[in-house]
Amino acid sequence: MKPLQLKNKKRLRRKQSIRARIRRDTSLPRLSVSRSLKHFTAQIIDDATGNTLCSVTSTGKAAGDQLGGKTKTERAKLLGSELGSKAKGKGIEKVAFDRGASTYHGRVKAFADAAREAGLQF
Repeated sequence: MKPLQLKNKKRLRRKQSIRARIRRDTSLPRLSVSRSLKHFTAQIIDDATGNTLCSVTSTGKAAGDQLGGKTKTERAKLLGSELGSKAKGKGIEKVAFDRGASTYHGRVKAFADAAREAGLQF
């Protein structure tokens, strides 16, 4: 198998394993995080109905003014606090954290810490 195919296969396996564990263990809404080299996206999903309850992204126009001139980790912190306040406004207090295939380090950790400070529990 080619190295890139092997890398993608391992990444997909990690992602599916984490998501299966979250769905099996809890009936809470899922806080799903997606990270690319340049951007960051997070959303709270109700798996029972398949609806997105609230979301934030670094490419959105609403956050564009605040995110300019910041590092990627600082942007993740701002997005975490913004998602936490949106979730509180909708009455969501507890979620299950789905980091996908990303490690809990750097931007993902900064986002999670900021969301916890904003009032989310996971």
